[in-house]
Amino acid sequence: MIQKISQGAGVQAPKTKVKAKNQADFGAMLSGELQKQVNFSKHAISRAEERGIELTPTLMEKLAGSVEKAQEKGAKNILAFDATQAFIINVPYGRVITTMSGDEMKENIFTNIDGAVLL
Repeated sequence: MIQKISQGAGVQAPKTKVKAKNQADFGAMLSGELQKQVNFSKHAISRAEERGIELTPTLMEKLAGSVEKAQEKGAKNILAFDATQAFIINVPYGRVITTMSGDEMKENIFTNIDGAVLL
C-alpha cells in the first residue's frame, strides 16, 4: 500500500509569515521612496528646456513636498506654482505633466486639476 506523504502546516506557515512581513517592509519602503521623488514626462522635460525652467534640487524638493501634501488631501492632479513658474502634476504617479513660465501663466486657464499648491 502506498501512503501519501504530505508536509505539515507548521513547515509552510513560517515561510508565509516571513514573506508577508518582507513584502510589507518592502512596500512601505517603496512607498516612502516614491513619495520623495517627482518624475517628469518627456513633454514636461522639453517644455522646461524651452521655457528656461531650471530643475534645481531645491525646486525638486518643493515639488515632492507639494505631491506629498496633495496625497494627504486626496488630490489627483494639482497645479504647483509660484510667481515665476507652474507645474501640472499627476499626484498618484508623482509625475509632472507640463511646465510653464510666469508669462505663460497669465494667458492660460488651468483645467482638469483638483488642487493647487503654492511653492
